Amino acid sequence: MATIFQTRSRNGQRGASLVEFTIAATVFLTVTFAVLEFGRALWVYNALADAARKGARYAVLHDATSIDDVKRMVVYGNTAGTGNPVVDNLSTTNVEVTYPNFGLDQGTATVSINNYQFQFVLPLLPVSISMPSPTTTLTGECAGLTPTDL
Repeated sequence: MATIFQTRSRNGQRGASLVEFTIAATVFLTVTFAVLEFGRALWVYNALADAARKGARYAVLHDATSIDDVKRMVVYGNTAGTGNPVVDNLSTTNVEVTYPNFGLDQGTATVSINNYQFQFVLPLLPVSISMPSPTTTLTGECAGLTPTDL
């Protein structure tokens, strides 16, 4: 009689481990993908901030007539505008360059990246978020003068 009771209780538990595994795997994979996407978002923001810094350094070494060159430096890492952008979906329309009161030992050059949309790569979540605008401001020390001009 004991064997019939034990067989019935084991048969009642037959799919329980599969259900438990499904629940645990869903939670684990969701957390794993969330951590990966958050890390990727931080990497993209760091790359945008670094691109703004490079653009500001280039801007203080060149005069205000080279705004398009500064924008290409931010997006592509070179003034020719060749190659792939530093991060996906970044274009020169996202870059703003200002030279308020810029001159030798005065004024500043400001480079900011605005309205950049970060795209998630999760297949079930085709959503984008607007990243904060990284901005870099440097003082005008050289104002486009080369060492031979000094």
